[in-house]
Amino acid sequence: MTDVLQQVSEALAAAVEVAGPGVVRVEARRRLSATGIVWSSDGVVVTAHHVVEQDDPIHIGLADGQTISATVVGRDPTTDLAVLRAQVSSLTPPAWIEPDMHSLRVGHLVLALGRPRQTVQATLGIVSALGAGWRTPAGGQMDRYLQTDVVMYPGFSGGPLVDAAGRVVGLNTSALLRGISLTVPVLTLRRVIEMLLAHGRVRRGFLGMSTQPVRIPAVLAQQLGQETGLLLIAVEPDSPAEQGGLLLGDTLVALEDTPIRQHDDVLAFLSPERIGTAVLARLIRGGQVQEQRVVVGEQT
Repeated sequence: MTDVLQQVSEALAAAVEVAGPGVVRVEARRRLSATGIVWSSDGVVVTAHHVVEQDDPIHIGLADGQTISATVVGRDPTTDLAVLRAQVSSLTPPAWIEPDMHSLRVGHLVLALGRPRQTVQATLGIVSALGAGWRTPAGGQMDRYLQTDVVMYPGFSGGPLVDAAGRVVGLNTSALLRGISLTVPVLTLRRVIEMLLAHGRVRRGFLGMSTQPVRIPAVLAQQLGQETGLLLIAVEPDSPAEQGGLLLGDTLVALEDTPIRQHDDVLAFLSPERIGTAVLARLIRGGQVQEQRVVVGEQT
């Protein structure tokens, strides 16, 4: 048993050594520094949005002891991600686990790494839950649900979750759901980082309406094959919704072939590739099912 424990201990220490050079300190708030992960060798670093309280000055503390200045490329508060760029070309990115994470299972040992001070720090836990994609309370789309029981020590937010081989599974954050240690998976990181690098923000579709779920009358529910839709309780002036002919009091039941039962369905539908495209909105108006063509705008 002692030999087994020693082997596990050595393997975990090796995992920290493998991933450690890609873990940096992020000095962007008055209190304790936070952590970031090297995304690419040319100075791109990803961290948690909530730890970057200001755009300037920001400094990155490297594994070799250097401290260099950095700037904010872009932020996405809905997924709690921020991308920084430092004027350096010799950073060491960690190895990332394959995007689908099929090798990761509930019960696997994982390490949360942080560098709130000079040296890398680690805490051990297990994968508590894995699930399908979900939407954060702020409306951000996560490609996987990944929960652990690791203790998020002060300054660990923005740091990596690594597997026993030292591969990064995702970015740890304490800000998405209160009291739960969640990890932003690699697929989400890649999607958001690429968009922030390209546009400085995450592009999202926009219709310009406020809604609330309502039950559809029984006859129409049978015709439509769904029991609920979204009642339009406000339509912004000059918005895509108004320009497309949507009216206060309409009940939205579908966008293209996607049934709309709750507001999250609209958010999921309004992906970046929808911006500028005309979509067919199916709605109930005056007890009749009607269709309107609406051009999706971009949220600013």
